[in-house]
Amino acid sequence: MQPPLLIQLSVDDPLPAPQQAWGDQSPAPGLLAIGGGLSVARLLQAYSQGCFPWYSAGQPVMWWCTNPRMVLGVDEFHLHRADQKLLKRLVKANRLDIRIDQDFLGTITQCAHLPRKGQSGTWIVHDMIQAYTQLHLHGHAHCVQAWVDGVLVGGLYAVSIGGAVFGESMFSVQPNGSKWALAALVALCRAQQVGWIDCQQSTSHLASLGAKPIPRDVFLTRVKEATGYPPLAWKFESIYWQHIGIH
Repeated sequence: MQPPLLIQLSVDDPLPAPQQAWGDQSPAPGLLAIGGGLSVARLLQAYSQGCFPWYSAGQPVMWWCTNPRMVLGVDEFHLHRADQKLLKRLVKANRLDIRIDQDFLGTITQCAHLPRKGQSGTWIVHDMIQAYTQLHLHGHAHCVQAWVDGVLVGGLYAVSIGGAVFGESMFSVQPNGSKWALAALVALCRAQQVGWIDCQQSTSHLASLGAKPIPRDVFLTRVKEATGYPPLAWKFESIYWQHIGIH
């Protein structure tokens, strides 16, 4: 059986339709195309049609649209009971500070370089850091940081187009740091009637927090609808905690 054709893009070529991504029996299920650069316009086009770049150092830019797609419905987000209690204590004691878009470059750099259990290397290569920093300057990439007692404990960054939120990566400096940042993002989304956060890849950690795989065609329909909504206000208010049961 011959492998499927690999679509190679020039800088000016549009991405093909996401339904053309390689299937389950291919060498790389979900791979859509390679090349084309990482300009702001390219990234906006890709995310608007449910695609994302993912590749390692020394490889060309690779564009993906996986099937199924891991998505966190914000109403399905949950923390384990002990984590929920700890978060509530931190919030009530005013020890937890959530900072939005304070240091995007620092956040994505932490995501790229902090070691992760069971992983070596990173897919957040230098070109990715530069590209998403530019996307941030254009108002479509954002970061959430969690600080406890004045110390940075974790964070995440995401892409946002209209009412669609695409989670990219998280980091923890201390235990639960990334969970506090994600909980804040979920609270912000609930407060502004955003229904889901794209998680791209399926992991046991995301599943433990409530994320589930959904069919690609369902995901693409959601993306098309959500990108037409008004954009989120990327500002965190302490009252938002009540949307995830923290009073």
